[in-house]
Amino acid sequence: MKKMTLLGVLLLSAAAGYAQESRQDASFSGTGFFGPQVNGNGAQMNSTGSLGLVTSYRYMLTPRSALELNYSFTQNQQKYLISTNEPYGQRIHSRQQEVTGAYVFSLNFKRYSPFLEAGVGALIFTPIRDYGTQILDTKQNTNIGGLFGGGLAYELSPSFDIRMEYRGFLAKAPTYGVNNFGTNRYEVFSIPAIGVAYHF
Repeated sequence: MKKMTLLGVLLLSAAAGYAQESRQDASFSGTGFFGPQVNGNGAQMNSTGSLGLVTSYRYMLTPRSALELNYSFTQNQQKYLISTNEPYGQRIHSRQQEVTGAYVFSLNFKRYSPFLEAGVGALIFTPIRDYGTQILDTKQNTNIGGLFGGGLAYELSPSFDIRMEYRGFLAKAPTYGVNNFGTNRYEVFSIPAIGVAYHF
């Protein structure tokens, strides 16, 4: 009987300890946004590199599995070359936003927690009508795609960690509603990020 009582107390203590652990975190990171050159249908698209921000909310399902929601923001320029007779091309100043959901798998080695993630979402390309945009008759694009990546979190304290990661997003190249800009190709945006996460 004493052994059963002792076992019950130990199980309850373990359950209470797990319940008190942080199950959620919110992170805020600085990012870089880099897109490749895309060629297709007689058009060539180049994206300028830019800096941006990404915020994430993560909910732990188990000590190793989590669900994550992300929002990111940057501004850059897309340059389109339609023919070799246009050496400078046509530029569109664009606001680029990401809204994604992902599954995250992580491991724990003392203060270090490597992780992998994969998910789906949308990239929203919104033309900005200013001096950086040379074509005013453009439209917003919302392109569905896939998020993938991995990284490493280093625990500073039970409440804070530093998070470094590589994030990639596969989506169709934007056309901004201009037929001549349609490469009909997919591109991978590289989005490295570093920031701080708060656990609660």
